[in-house]
Amino acid sequence: MSGTRTERTFQATGSWAGPELVERICERFESAVLGQSEAFGEREVTVRREIWPTLARWLKEDEGFEYLLDLTAVDYLGLRPVRFEVVAHFYSLSGNRRLRVCVPLQEERAELPTLTGLWKAADWYEREIWDLYGIRFAGHPDLRRLLLYDEFKGHPLRKDYKMKARQPLIGPGTMGGAASQSREDEADV
Repeated sequence: MSGTRTERTFQATGSWAGPELVERICERFESAVLGQSEAFGEREVTVRREIWPTLARWLKEDEGFEYLLDLTAVDYLGLRPVRFEVVAHFYSLSGNRRLRVCVPLQEERAELPTLTGLWKAADWYEREIWDLYGIRFAGHPDLRRLLLYDEFKGHPLRKDYKMKARQPLIGPGTMGGAASQSREDEADV
C-alpha cells in the first residue's frame, strides 16, 4: 500500500426509459395519466389510482419490466393538494431500463390494489408502507405490521405523527405481553 487513495465512482446500472415508453403509456392510458416529467435523465409518470394494477401488469407483461425495484410512499401534508403519493420504481432486466410511476392518493381514500400477484417483492414493500404510512393495499394476502410491533399506535412516517407520542410497552416484564405471560408460566412450574 502506497498510501494513495483511489477514487471510486458509482455508476448506476441501466438507463431510464426513453420518451417512447412514456408516449406509449400516454397513448394507452391517456385519460388516466396526470403528468410526466424528466429530470437528470430520470423519467416519471404520474397516473390515477384506477389504472394502477392495469398499468403495472402492462409494464411487466408487454414492456418487459420484470423487476419491481422499490415501492414506497411520500406524505406531502400541507405541501400539495393530495396528501400521499405511492412511488414505484420498475426495472427491465432484458431492456436495461428504469421507470418511476407515481400514484397520488387523498387521505380519505389512501388505498391501492395490491401488486403481490405480479411481484412477490410487493408483499413486504406494501406491508412496510402500511406500517409506516397507513396506506392500505386491497387484496393483500397478509397486510400487517412489518417493522413495528402490533400494539404500536399510528404510522410514524406520517407528517402529523406526534413525535412525543407514548407507545404501549411490550416485551419481557410488561403487563399483558406474551413475553411476560410466558415468564409467569415458567415461575409456576
